[in-house]
Amino acid sequence: MKHIIEILKEFPEVCNYKISQVQTSSYETFFVHKQLETVRATDTTDTSVTVYVLHDGKMGDSVFSVYASTTESELRAKIALAVEKAQLVNNQPYDLPAGETLCEQIPSNIGEMEPKELAKEIARACFDANDHPNGSLNALEIFVNKVRVHIVNGNGLDKCEQKYNCMVEAIPTWTDGESVELYECYNFSTFSYDDVKAEIAGKMQEVRDRYYATKPQINPNCTVVLNAPEIASLLWEITGELGYVSVYSHSNAYKKGDNLQDGDCDKLTVTMCGKIEGSHRNSLFDGDGVTLQDTVVIQDGVTVNYYGSNRFGQYLGEKVTGMLPCMQVSAGSVTESDLQKEPYFECVSMSGLQVDIYNDYIGGEVRLAYYFDGTKKVALTGISISGKLSEALATLRLTDKIVTSNSYRGPHRALFDKIAVI
Repeated sequence: MKHIIEILKEFPEVCNYKISQVQTSSYETFFVHKQLETVRATDTTDTSVTVYVLHDGKMGDSVFSVYASTTESELRAKIALAVEKAQLVNNQPYDLPAGETLCEQIPSNIGEMEPKELAKEIARACFDANDHPNGSLNALEIFVNKVRVHIVNGNGLDKCEQKYNCMVEAIPTWTDGESVELYECYNFSTFSYDDVKAEIAGKMQEVRDRYYATKPQINPNCTVVLNAPEIASLLWEITGELGYVSVYSHSNAYKKGDNLQDGDCDKLTVTMCGKIEGSHRNSLFDGDGVTLQDTVVIQDGVTVNYYGSNRFGQYLGEKVTGMLPCMQVSAGSVTESDLQKEPYFECVSMSGLQVDIYNDYIGGEVRLAYYFDGTKKVALTGISISGKLSEALATLRLTDKIVTSNSYRGPHRALFDKIAVI
């Protein structure tokens, strides 16, 4: 970084710069069935440089990559080309964050174990999750990652964070004459043998039920239940409308003070965060080096704040929160016992939840669902759900059980009375 900075100073056109370096050390294991086929250790460094140029009352920027093999002459040529490109960009000037220094490690128990031993424990948890001869993990890949992020700029900012995460990719399979497979990608930053085993066991149950699931002769007419991944997908769509970029470009469907839930329901309270318990996306600062500031964007069903990057926050005259990577959602009123008091249709595996805010739509194809008729559950497939988003939100009920799913931490399930099974 010091060498890059020295050469950048040779170019008077460069009014400022940002250098971002991500170093990743990864220990990786690859299984076919239960046989360990490959073990791989990798160390990679990705370095990107952004140059900023003032011209004609505007500020342009351009980004390029630097590699270990990049020579001094190549680096000078890259900077010169970036200056030319930046002079073609006509953004309103804004200030880069200044003067902050930081060097911290995000707490995680993953760093307390040797990667090889941790990978063995993760594999053991995954294979222990299958307790039926018809079930198998046809493929299992485990990645134990140590990541170091370092950002400096020309305003004296110098920040570094070290963090750990794991990723498990698996192919749960059920064979009974023919075979059905599912794909599972599970990320976490805190290891628990029981949590990993429960996650994979849940997927093994899903692939079994997907094999035997049938298409209903009559579509159920009852409450529709979404699980954490789909709740997260829905809320990321909604909170995306509250981002500074959307607001600045006048493409946002929601503005401060909008009531999203005009009905008797569990009111949403959503906080955009830098960190949540167990998420692999936890960070102390964003790609500009801005210290992340947790921000409540929806309070009791009403939009109350915007959030976003340094540049567009300054354009709007808003507090710079940084690009917040995680989401915290307050618990609801529904207990697990409450859920058993009425029929419901639980979407377990979807091709992807479809949300169109501008056309007031929510729906999607359901590949596996459980229909609870009040006494028993039946596995169903080959169906879809569809409804008006505004009506669905007005009937929303949330469970009191809190879970983490990637960058989401909030209610395990959401219940909707105004979504139809079709």
